[in-house]
Amino acid sequence: MTAPDPAPTGGHGEAAARPHVGPLTRPERLRPGARVAVVAPSGPVPEERLRAGLDVLRGWDLDPVVAPHVLDTHPTLGHLAGADRDRARDLTEAWCDPTVSAVLCARGGFGAQRMVDLVDWRAIREAGPKAFVGYSDVTALHEALAVRAGFATLHGPMVAAGTFLSDPRTRESLRATLFEPESVLTLGLETARALVPGRARGVTFGGCVSLLAADLGTRHGRPSARGGLLLLEDVGEEPYRLDRILTQLLRSGHLDGVAGIGLGSWVECGPYEEVRAVLVDRLGDLGVPVVEEMGFGHSETALTMPLGISGTLDAERGILTLDVPALR
Repeated sequence: MTAPDPAPTGGHGEAAARPHVGPLTRPERLRPGARVAVVAPSGPVPEERLRAGLDVLRGWDLDPVVAPHVLDTHPTLGHLAGADRDRARDLTEAWCDPTVSAVLCARGGFGAQRMVDLVDWRAIREAGPKAFVGYSDVTALHEALAVRAGFATLHGPMVAAGTFLSDPRTRESLRATLFEPESVLTLGLETARALVPGRARGVTFGGCVSLLAADLGTRHGRPSARGGLLLLEDVGEEPYRLDRILTQLLRSGHLDGVAGIGLGSWVECGPYEEVRAVLVDRLGDLGVPVVEEMGFGHSETALTMPLGISGTLDAERGILTLDVPALR
C-alpha cells in the first residue's frame, strides 16, 4: 500500500509556486486495450517511422490514435511539425479526451517552447493526470505539466524515434513502466558510476539541460531545484556550450539546494572526456552526489525515467531507487 498522492498544484498565478521540488500526482497505469494518443509538439515526423512505432504499440495491445496534425510540416519553418496553435490544440484535445489513457510524443526536435503557452492548462488540470512520454525538446512540456498541472510524467522514448524502434531494452523499459511500474523501481544501466560519491533523497525532475536553462524565467520554469534529484542529458551541445548552459543554471541560483544529480547521455557533444571535464568542473563543487552514464536520453539504450517521483540516488551503486511506482 502506498501513500496517497498530493493534490495537483501549479505556479505563476494559477496556484502557489513550489519552493521545493515535491512529489507530483501520479497517473494510472495502462491496461491492455487502452487507447493512447500520439502527438507531435515539436519537429516534423517521418511517416514511415511513425507507422513502425504504431505497430509496436499495437503489439503491446494498445489502441493508438494519431492526433490530426502529427504529420504536418510548417509552411515556412521546416523544423516545426505544423503551426504552433495546431500542435498545442492536438495536445490539449488528446489530454482532455476521456477515452484516452496516455499521451505519447512522436518525436522531439524543436518547437515545444513555441507552443507550450498556447496549451489550455486549465483544461488539462481539470482532465486529471495521464501517462505522458517524451524526452529531448519535450522537456519543456514535462516542466509545464509539473509546474502548471502538478502531474508526474515519464522521460522516455518517443514513438517515431530511432532508439524506440531499434533497441529492445529501450522498448521494454517503457512497456514495463506503463503496464507493470512496480517492476522498474530501480533504474540505471551497468555503465553508471559515481562522478561525485554519496547518497541523496529527493524528487526526480529534469531532462534536456539546454531546455531547462531556456525555461528559466518563464511561467513554467521552476523557481528552484531545491530538494530535487536532477536528471540531465543533451545532444549536439559542444563542451563549451554545455559549460555556458550549466553556468547559467549555477549563476541563476537554480541549482541551490539540489539534492543529487543523475547524468544520462551526451551524444554528439564532443569527446566524452571533454564533456566529463565540464561536468566535473561545473557540478563537482555542489557538494551533492552525481552519477554519470545512467543510460537515459539520446543514448542507444534509453531507460524510461519517471519525473515527479520521490526516491534515493546512490552514486556508488549507480542506481536511482524509486519510493513508489511511477504509475498507480
